[in-house]
Amino acid sequence: MTEMVYGTAPVRAGEPILPRWWRTIDKWAVSAILLLFGVGLLLGLAASPPLAARNGLDPFYYVNRQMFFGGIAIAAMFIVSMMSPEMVRRAGVIGFFGAFLALALLPFFGTDFGKGAIRWFSFGFASVQPSEFLKPGFVILCAWLMAAGQDPNGPPGKTMSLLIAGTVVGMLAMQPDFGQAALILFAWGVMYFVAGAPMTLLLIVAGIVGFGGTVAYEGSEHFARRIDGFLTAEIDPRTQIGYATNAIQQGGFFGVGVGEGEVKWSLPDAHTDFIIAVAAEEYGLILVLCIIGLFCLITVRSLFRLTRERDMFTRLAGTGLACLFGVQAMINVGVAVRMLPAKGMTLPFVSYGGSSLIAGGIVVGALLAFTRTRPQGRIGDILTKGR
Repeated sequence: MTEMVYGTAPVRAGEPILPRWWRTIDKWAVSAILLLFGVGLLLGLAASPPLAARNGLDPFYYVNRQMFFGGIAIAAMFIVSMMSPEMVRRAGVIGFFGAFLALALLPFFGTDFGKGAIRWFSFGFASVQPSEFLKPGFVILCAWLMAAGQDPNGPPGKTMSLLIAGTVVGMLAMQPDFGQAALILFAWGVMYFVAGAPMTLLLIVAGIVGFGGTVAYEGSEHFARRIDGFLTAEIDPRTQIGYATNAIQQGGFFGVGVGEGEVKWSLPDAHTDFIIAVAAEEYGLILVLCIIGLFCLITVRSLFRLTRERDMFTRLAGTGLACLFGVQAMINVGVAVRMLPAKGMTLPFVSYGGSSLIAGGIVVGALLAFTRTRPQGRIGDILTKGR
């Protein structure tokens, strides 16, 4: 009866953590995430051997590393998903400040790996990209501040979150990493809107972003080159976008066949930023639509479950993480099909990359923790709270 009225599962006294977790978790979302990881391994088998050959490594070197980091990511996802929202909040805030410190140290100790943007710490055997781990912590911290700001005598949470967002976006833009900066700003804007932000302020922020984009275009050759390449009517077939576009056209509905694709031999980022081009060429539109469908399933189901959540922090943090996850996937696919300028952004759980995989596991783990069914209390208690 309780579930029919409140749409949640009641707490059973003395119930062990694993049965309670299994009973309250979104099983459809968990299944979709595991399927995405499986698809990533499948595409890694196709896309990474050419890169390994160019670097003189074992053909399955990158696939084995993806399995290793993916195992850590899946473990992190399950561990975080078993936490309460309060535990996720504490871990997220601590994680944010740790990642923020790492981001601040990048100009002094970071490397660009020849890509023109200092985004990584290199340790020889592995590299770490702090911005990937900053994203979930940023969303959780800003959600906490916004929720606290709505309490009587609470802090100016929305203003504080805006200052944090501006600082983080500025640091990312200096790398330069405009893709991650835009993603961070989008996640903040969604949470700010859900928290009841006035449209006037959102329009002002949008205007500032537009002005910042103009300044970046005029002052950054790297940024201007990507925008010009996107806006031009002609596609240079020797660029990554040119190779990806040709591969998608060649793939058609059913693909050219497993292992028969050519784009993986031409694209340096075929295993990361342009993994969707490999999927389109070898497996066709069918697999691409399946991948998009899995991302939509996770994002939409999470947002739907959050509509029943009455705790403000949980609702804001869950919404921010769901949109962060879904929009990152949309940007990656949009770049490959030339609907968006090149961003240098991975496809969560599908692209190769240790930082991306582990940080993605933390993101979806926190999202699963926020969307677990739990007692919400009576509506009257919520309405009278704070009086």
